Formats: sequence, structure tokens, C-alpha cells
Amino acid sequence: MAICKTGYFDRKGNFFKNARDATVSDLASLLGQVGEGESLAPGIASKILERRAEIEQLFAEHDAMMEAELLLANANQLTDNVAKLQGRPAG
Repeated sequence: MAICKTGYFDRKGNFFKNARDATVSDLASLLGQVGEGESLAPGIASKILERRAEIEQLFAEHDAMMEAELLLANANQLTDNVAKLQGRPAG
């Protein structure tokens, strides 16, 4: 009897039986060669996927800090370009 099964392909076209393994393969490809000899990228990619929520939160916090830093730098640039007025001498 014929059966239907689902498979997944990573961006390179490699076949995987489950979505997690295909995603880990894509993450490992993005990381490239990590370490000497056999790459540590697949293990790191697996850990990234496991800790996804925490990593996304960390990036959201990072983005907020970078935006605040940019706003502060722009505000400082505006105040640096303004000449301070001297008070008029009492007469």
C-alpha cells in the first residue's frame, strides 16, 4: 500500500525527514566553518534553534539600545552645532 510522507529541503536542496534538521542545516550553512577540523557549526546551529526565544529577545533588546544610542548621538550632534549666547553686560 502506498503511503504519503512529508520531507523538507534546506536551501542547498538537501533532503531532511523533519523541518528541524533542515533548519539546522540552513543555520549551519549561514555560520560557515567554525573551528578547525570538523566544523562546530551544526552543533551551534542546533543550540541557536533550541534557544530561539531567548536569542530573539536579546536581539530585540539590542535593537532598542542601538536605536536609543542613535537618537542620543543625533541629539548631541544638534546641541554641538548650536552657539551659546553670551549674556548682555549690565549697563
